[in-house]
Amino acid sequence: MRKLTAMTMLAMLTLSSLTMINPARAQSAMTDGVVTKVNPSANKITIKHGPMKKFGMDDGMTMVYTVKSPDLLSGIKSGDKIKFDADEVNGQFIVTKIAPAP
Repeated sequence: MRKLTAMTMLAMLTLSSLTMINPARAQSAMTDGVVTKVNPSANKITIKHGPMKKFGMDDGMTMVYTVKSPDLLSGIKSGDKIKFDADEVNGQFIVTKIAPAP
């Protein structure tokens, strides 16, 4: 029984270390963009951005995104340079993170 418990704990530790996010890598995964429009009442933001390799977008483009939370739009205005991340949910791209670009 002790052997099984130790093996289970080792497996859990290995899995948790594999799923930890490296902050430097997470930051580099964000896409550079410029806000062209903010529509808080519709929970939308329009961003002109560079390539998004994780979605197979090799060229930059301007897209309208839904934001995951209305709070993400707080303090964001047209013309702001940002870094952002998005997920694809049911064929729709949803912004999950927004940060000012350095």
